[in-house]
Amino acid sequence: MSTPKKAGTPSRILIVDDDQLVADTLTLVFSKKGFDVRTCYSAEDALPCARAFLPDLLLCDVLLPGTDGYTLVRQISGELPACQVLIFTGTQPTVEVFKSQTRSLPRPPAILTKPCQPSELLREVNSLLRCA
Repeated sequence: MSTPKKAGTPSRILIVDDDQLVADTLTLVFSKKGFDVRTCYSAEDALPCARAFLPDLLLCDVLLPGTDGYTLVRQISGELPACQVLIFTGTQPTVEVFKSQTRSLPRPPAILTKPCQPSELLREVNSLLRCA
């Protein structure tokens, strides 16, 4: 269960991507913009991290080794319903499959395809966090 965020505290973002360069770059981008960021390179590591960190937003790749992004999104959405979700994937067919798999969630995740400009990513994240 998530706890209310204190006024003036930075939004918490959990980044999950098995491509360490992508994950670490995103971490740097968001950290420099004042977000509190945690990074995981697998869904298996991300779930316990999310439980402890209580992110405001999950930024997750879909295609992960082991447990995939779809399963992680369902788990986090179930345990942390206030957490916004932004899927970040590199393939359009994956987007279509993911959309059909997540339609049943109370709040279907937002989706961006790689590559995208950091400004577009930041705009989407800020928009999702304003809606929270």
